[in-house]
Amino acid sequence: MIVKDYGKKLFLLLLLAIVLVMPFAEQDQSIVSASQDTAEKSDQIETIKTNSEDQDLEDKLDAILEHDSLDGTSVSVSVRNAESGEILYDYNGDLRLHPASNMKILTGAAAMETLGPDYQFTTEVLTDGQVNGKVLQGDLYLKGKGDPTLMKEDLDQFAAQLKEEGITNIKGDLIGDDSWYDDVRLSQDLNWSDEPYYTGAQVSALSLSPNNDYDAGTVIVDVYPSDEAGNEADVTVTPATDYVTIINNTETVAAGESKDISIQRQHGSNEIVVEGTIPVDGTRSRSWVSVWEPTGYALDVFKKSLGEHGLKFIGNSGVKTGVTPENATVLASRDSMPIEELYTRFMKLSNNGHGEILTKEMAKMVNGEGSWDEGLDVIEDVAENYGIDNNTILFRDGSGMSHKNMIPSNELSKFLTAIKDEDWFPAFEDSLPVAGEPGRFVGGTLRYRMTEEPAQGNVVAKTGSLTGVSTLSGYVASHDGKELVFSIMLNNYLGRSDTKIEDSIAATLAGHEF
Repeated sequence: MIVKDYGKKLFLLLLLAIVLVMPFAEQDQSIVSASQDTAEKSDQIETIKTNSEDQDLEDKLDAILEHDSLDGTSVSVSVRNAESGEILYDYNGDLRLHPASNMKILTGAAAMETLGPDYQFTTEVLTDGQVNGKVLQGDLYLKGKGDPTLMKEDLDQFAAQLKEEGITNIKGDLIGDDSWYDDVRLSQDLNWSDEPYYTGAQVSALSLSPNNDYDAGTVIVDVYPSDEAGNEADVTVTPATDYVTIINNTETVAAGESKDISIQRQHGSNEIVVEGTIPVDGTRSRSWVSVWEPTGYALDVFKKSLGEHGLKFIGNSGVKTGVTPENATVLASRDSMPIEELYTRFMKLSNNGHGEILTKEMAKMVNGEGSWDEGLDVIEDVAENYGIDNNTILFRDGSGMSHKNMIPSNELSKFLTAIKDEDWFPAFEDSLPVAGEPGRFVGGTLRYRMTEEPAQGNVVAKTGSLTGVSTLSGYVASHDGKELVFSIMLNNYLGRSDTKIEDSIAATLAGHEF
């Protein structure tokens, strides 16, 4: 009799389990492993959203985060009401994770608050000598104050201004002054393997950018096929400079053959090795390459500009670094664009160098010392003023390249909510990438993501990506017009489609009705 009753109970329990599992059967079939094709995974995540339209927000987002590709991944998601700051969804919201380039949210907002959206960087040309006739009797100083937008054309303008003053000869040294910041070129956690690339360029108060993306401290290396197979490829450097040396180990091969070009600066030097093959009918290969010690790079290009405008150094003149005397006379100067305009490149293109330069500039303006340590202290103080708990964060650089930066998604969403009332916030928000909007300076790093409504043009957020790390934090309006703030962080991720998880969450927020 006892056995019979137990059998009935077991049967009822099994029946109940079947009833409970059936609504999720299709959903489970739509969740795939991280090893499957990226496009397949995109379709599967979309299925989760489609099948959960009648669920509340928590159920919808929980279903997305059940995706098999997140097995073994550290996930932190926070969603807030933008007006009240109320947490609407919290998945490990207090878990400290690496923000990657979401760190730029904190650096960028801190610079807006500390320096102001109208702040400009200045570069000066000075002398400690006198002009006698057509000869400048004394040293010529190029003094940098952090401007990441300084280009060859600006140095040409400086040279033209000196020529207009009647100077044709300089009897003295050309001296680069980068003392506005300290002489620490690389942030403390930057991987040595990142250093040759534009994403890990050295930071100097005196530097140069090759084009209007303003990647300070880099040159552009272009590789073109030769006219005939068997010859070396043609390699050009922009701007033209003798500061770097091209080691050309390339070969132009017959039309139709494969292109395989590598462009790599050797660690600790300015030798750029270009090697591989390029077919006669092949397209150009291009790479932005960081330089070793960018102060010397700016000086080399400036000396070329002076020569091109007819200004010559006479006597035993040399090129070196030094500090401008306090009594030096300003001969020419240039102010950069306001930082609210610079932010189009900084935030939308996720320019690492700008994050580090702004960190040192805040340090210089607030604490009188252009160093990372002082700049990070400023960022932490600003974060604390906006309600972030400084006992649960760790900041190690201004760009997010460090794998030691840590912040919980709840703290980042709190910060994004708190800054909305500031006068500078519209300029800050305008600098963020916009989902699915074409154009590098509009959609930025989100221009190819979330290209359909309701997310397209609605999700405004900062992306972040490092090996094993992907993040997305920003703003979105729900289907019924509720303004939301969100922060999504994935760490220790080994799949190939981490952004699809983020995009699915953001699109779900955009389509949700409260």
